[in-house]
Formats: sequence, C-alpha cells, structure tokens
Amino acid sequence: MRNEMHLQFSALSQNESFARVTVAAFVAQLDPTLDELTEIKTVVSEAVTNAIIHGYENDPSGVVYISVMIEGHTVHLTIRDHGKGIENVEEARQPLFTTKPELERSGMGFTIMENFMDEVNIYSKVNEGTTVELIKHLTKSKALCN
Repeated sequence: MRNEMHLQFSALSQNESFARVTVAAFVAQLDPTLDELTEIKTVVSEAVTNAIIHGYENDPSGVVYISVMIEGHTVHLTIRDHGKGIENVEEARQPLFTTKPELERSGMGFTIMENFMDEVNIYSKVNEGTTVELIKHLTKSKALCN
C-alpha cells in the first residue's frame, strides 16, 4: 500500500523544526529504528535549511515544499524550493563546499544526506529553484505492505 503527504511553509528558519517533526511523525507509522528516524529527521533539516538559506537567502516570502511517500518499507522524500537555484550541483555536493562562509556554514549538508540516505538526487536550475529527492529503505518495518 502507498501513503503520502504534502506540506508547504514559509521559508523561515523556525519552520525547519516543524518540517523535521512533521516528517518524522508521518514516517513513524512504519516503526523505523531510532537511527533511521534520526537520519530522516537530519536530512530533512539539512535540505530545508539549504532551501531557506541558499535558495531563498532568508527571504520569508519564499515557500518550501515537502512531499513524503511511503511505499512498502521505502520512504521517498522530496524537498523543493523556487529560489535562486544552484549553479554547479556537482561542486555543491563536494564536502566542505559552501557559498556562505560568512555564516559559518560547514558545507556538509549534501554529504550528510548522501551518508544517511540510500539515494540522493538533486535537480536545480538557476533562478528557478532546486529539488532534492531522497530515498531511504527501512530495515525494520510494519509497513503498509498489503
């Protein structure tokens, strides 16, 4: 069985925790391990923070979109913005790369996503926005398998 949810909110940093908790609550129906749930919450935080800080440059009029689909034991997450986009996605994926060193950003967001998820796809167009697709196969689940 398939289940999904969609969420959108203003690009405000205080909404990052709202997004993280909401996605975790939705995924909890699969009874993930504590590590799996922590990893999912962490990647949501990283992707949402990237959208707010880099995509919209802290402009609260921007909107962050999250979709979560559960299919069997697999969680599909999509975090999207209509911000400024990423000029060079491959460069942005490099550990320690940041366009905002003045904000003391670590440049590890995409690296964290790649380490915690089974699949990470990033699509971006300058002045149109960025979509981050994340897939996680859960190891323990009482998923909606019927």
